[in-house]
Amino acid sequence: MNPTKLIGIILIVAGGFGLAYGGFSYTKETTGMKLGPIELKVQEKETIGRPLLVSAGAIAIGVFLLVGVGRK
Repeated sequence: MNPTKLIGIILIVAGGFGLAYGGFSYTKETTGMKLGPIELKVQEKETIGRPLLVSAGAIAIGVFLLVGVGRK
């Protein structure tokens, strides 16, 4: 398989996941307060969003790589 076609397929799949999920979230644990040997831990949920335009652009570039580059 041609490397450009493989990259195109990967971009289409990644763009599809980006459209389906829109981003991901994770939990970050930080120390809120420390008083001697006693620590107060705080868990914060962080969300990283992916713009819709980036996902659509990845799909468009992937389709271009699959269809447009291989033709002469």
